[in-house]
Amino acid sequence: MKIIIDADAAPRRVMEICKKAAAVFSVRLVTVASINHLIESDCHLMVGDEPQATDIRVANLVEQGDLVVTQDWGLAALVSSKGAVVMTPKGRVFKDNEIDFLLEERETLSRVRRCGKRIRGPKKRKSADDLRFEKNLYKCLRQRAGKKGLDKR
Repeated sequence: MKIIIDADAAPRRVMEICKKAAAVFSVRLVTVASINHLIESDCHLMVGDEPQATDIRVANLVEQGDLVVTQDWGLAALVSSKGAVVMTPKGRVFKDNEIDFLLEERETLSRVRRCGKRIRGPKKRKSADDLRFEKNLYKCLRQRAGKKGLDKR
């Protein structure tokens, strides 16, 4: 099992929380980002700046049982189908039965934007988002570790 972060848009605090959790649970932490981002990580994979390059690299890395941190719904669907647990940087854990709805919503919003309408972006990040992320990250890692008899924290 490893934690893989789509680091192109991951907040620095999320990376810090993941680094700490990886040490506590003795799991590998892999960050993936384009050459346009400066990421400090022991295991960082840099990709080109082509569209979707980071997503493709993450999808190729993921294995069943991994935990992926991304806010990209398309990537979430792809890695979830490979048996990974997927979380957003705000701590939302994607469930398999909601991925299809999220992809439909993404397509609908994309059509609206193509018609020239503006859509509000995500809300500003708050400290409560960090707390939720950390709580859910540790919960997922405990569940995974418990399955292997390695229950920690």
